[in-house]
Amino acid sequence: MFPFHLWLPKAHVEAPTAGSVLLAGILLKLGSYGFLRFSIFLFPSATEFFQPLIIVLALLGVIYSSFTILRQIDLKRIVAYSSVSHMNYVILGCFGGNLISLYGATILMIAHGIVSGGLFLGVGYLYDRYKSRNILYYRGLVTIMPIYTLIFFILILANLGFPPTLNFISEFLVLSGIMESNIFISLLSGFSIFFAGVSGFWIFTRIFFGNFAVTNGFYHIRYYYDLTLREFLSMFPLVFLAIFFGIYPNILLNYITFTFSSWGI
Repeated sequence: MFPFHLWLPKAHVEAPTAGSVLLAGILLKLGSYGFLRFSIFLFPSATEFFQPLIIVLALLGVIYSSFTILRQIDLKRIVAYSSVSHMNYVILGCFGGNLISLYGATILMIAHGIVSGGLFLGVGYLYDRYKSRNILYYRGLVTIMPIYTLIFFILILANLGFPPTLNFISEFLVLSGIMESNIFISLLSGFSIFFAGVSGFWIFTRIFFGNFAVTNGFYHIRYYYDLTLREFLSMFPLVFLAIFFGIYPNILLNYITFTFSSWGI
């Protein structure tokens, strides 16, 4: 959360691909699970007292990270700031003050783990080929890596909360829950989704369309090949889960309802 988020982009940039996937998919959820499982329900009075402060910090994190993406040139850092934005959405849902936003925050934790993990895998596969994460070196990849482009495009859409992906269901529930408590906060967080969408599409078009990047008469991409079978089999299940649970979210909602009832909620 803002302003304690600066370690995350640095950690992702320095970590190998597997470390980034584990960090985004599992480790980041420990903090939000701590809020969800212990802080909110064990200390309800303290939660109510600090709720305005937490919501303001989460809003700052969502808006700040959405704008910060536009000035980044490292692909991993771009996905990391997108991860910061989504985790602040999770906190907004946790402190939304009703059960709808709580459901949305829980589903968003699952959706973020699936989609961000896939995006970090995609960035890692590019780095394995060309040994660079600088977006200035990439252009026109759609002509040489069509399968990779399609999978990455679906993950970008899911990351932006595009229907029928799981991110859309979770962000819709979060915004609906917050709107019941405070429509102004809901509108602010909704505008940040728009800016995140603009940045996501700008990055995608910057990398995958246009002519190949040239410096001093030399192409940066001198050899190319599309996804191997191993790489495809590692990314396709994530794409499938993001769309499948987006079409059938009741599978997760029923399980979350059972879990919350066992917690006494």
